[in-house]
Amino acid sequence: MTRAISLHDVSKTYTRGVRVVDQLSLDIAPGEFLVLLGPSGCGKSTVLRMIAGLEDIDEGLLFLDGEYGNDLPPSDRDMAMVFQNFALYPSMTSRDNIGFPLRIESPGADPAPRVDATARMLGIEDLLDRFPAQLSGGERQRVAMGRAIARHPSAFLMDEPLSNLDAKLRNRLRAEISRLTRELGVTTVYVTHDQSEAMSLGDRVAVLRGGVLQQVGSPRTVYSLPSNVFVAAFIGTPRINLLRGLVRAPLDGAMTISLGKQFLRLPEPLCLDHQLLRVQQGREVIVGLRSEAVRIAKPSAARTGEVVLTGLVEHLEFQGHEVLVHFDTGSRPAVVADLEAPRPRPDGRPSRRRRRGGTVLDRLRGRAGALRAGPVVTTDPSAPDPAPDSAEPRLPGDLIVRTTPDLEPPAGHAGAAAGRPRPPLRLRPERRTDLPQPGAAARPGRVTPAYGSPLAR
Repeated sequence: MTRAISLHDVSKTYTRGVRVVDQLSLDIAPGEFLVLLGPSGCGKSTVLRMIAGLEDIDEGLLFLDGEYGNDLPPSDRDMAMVFQNFALYPSMTSRDNIGFPLRIESPGADPAPRVDATARMLGIEDLLDRFPAQLSGGERQRVAMGRAIARHPSAFLMDEPLSNLDAKLRNRLRAEISRLTRELGVTTVYVTHDQSEAMSLGDRVAVLRGGVLQQVGSPRTVYSLPSNVFVAAFIGTPRINLLRGLVRAPLDGAMTISLGKQFLRLPEPLCLDHQLLRVQQGREVIVGLRSEAVRIAKPSAARTGEVVLTGLVEHLEFQGHEVLVHFDTGSRPAVVADLEAPRPRPDGRPSRRRRRGGTVLDRLRGRAGALRAGPVVTTDPSAPDPAPDSAEPRLPGDLIVRTTPDLEPPAGHAGAAAGRPRPPLRLRPERRTDLPQPGAAARPGRVTPAYGSPLAR
């Protein structure tokens, strides 16, 4: 038997007024595999623990199969949870760890048949007589999953079960989790900060930020049609190219988006979404370009509907099956504020870590930038733009292009990237986000491009 789970305006506030989940509403269908995705500290695990009954719900309603479940104790919810740290009893063998919840539920029954069946399903028959200290990380996680599967629960709750494993083992267990959950047909709620896991496992993905639900949809929809800038920046490897542009929509000429010294000319006749950009005349917008939506070619090889951007190759990343080329096109990257920063204090004051010079990630990023291009300068959207001839140390490239491994342009080589302007993403305003405000002109870049003639569609 599987279970439907519904959350209606659920909120959770800890001591000192820290609100970790804010009016979250989510419906999970019976047998669905839903992934809760977001950066660290966004409230994913808290949502999972509220569903399991390990955390009280301060506001809102929880329904299990349509019945009120806020006050239902964990033992009566018929759910099995798989923890990040395995949570195995060190004094018990694998057989005893898997059979322990069965002995608690039915003291007089023999758990051996269900333990053996679960071990065969997971391929751990030869590990049943070993203790956790004698197992590797992947074997421990299989035993932890076996303990959950043996109960035949109505829902699986998994809290980052693969985060402590190496990359190769993580990929293998990811495939096993996908196969097992679909064979069993049990409702599964999976928490992770790894977008690769979310995209490959989930029937639907729910993206959280700061305790607020940003978007829910299939992996394809969340990737192709993100609802706001945060979702667009968080989903995708490599991260989407976000460039700050200025809309130019003269009544007697072609509509363009200025990216500094280069521009994107929108193909004519304009589609409906491009026509809607006229109301943004003279205002700043954010242009999102996926790395696979741009190709490297000579300006003369532009296809119908493609627009040429030229730039300087600054860095190459060889990935084996592909190469990521970092271009400097003279554009101004858009900064998604606080994408991986901790939540602010409820009293509005900066945290102690922030007063000492930022988070660990900020300090490592600054140290890496200093080694490659001097100290990193954080862009303040409200600050005036520097003079065009001012030297600004920064990380390599403002445009990343994915290409085949046989193409190896040397660093410092001038190249051209051709891309087809697509209808812009309809991004709704984000909550608790300091995005670049309209009205600031795009900063001229350091590369003087050789413009290609935009071709009509």
